[in-house]
Amino acid sequence: MTTKYETGTVWTGKVTGIQPYGAFVALDEQTQGLVHISEIKHGFVKDIHEFLSIGDEVKVKVLEVHPDNGKISLSIKATEEAPVKEKFAKSPKQQSTVQSSESDGEGFNTLKDKLQEWIKQSENKDVMKK
Repeated sequence: MTTKYETGTVWTGKVTGIQPYGAFVALDEQTQGLVHISEIKHGFVKDIHEFLSIGDEVKVKVLEVHPDNGKISLSIKATEEAPVKEKFAKSPKQQSTVQSSESDGEGFNTLKDKLQEWIKQSENKDVMKK
């Protein structure tokens, strides 16, 4: 029964049932597997019904075949390319802060630079006291 379904192979199946934890997909007349909710799509899935309905044909990848009980773990998202993550843009507030600190000549100074400045200030104070 499950011997023809090997880990890593891709099949087309039909959604036969939906539960809060995943969707059951029939691979043939006698064999079905489970697509866990975390394997429905890339990203967060709160309600499987937003993405799948009973009777939908879906492409699935076999993640694991449990030889002791014949259960098959499937994934829909493994058959799809992962979305490209966008780099987070700086908010307008962050951009203006950076621009203003660069334009007024102040901003981040290393401790080494500040130390030299503090030594000079200390020396000037000592000279003024005398």
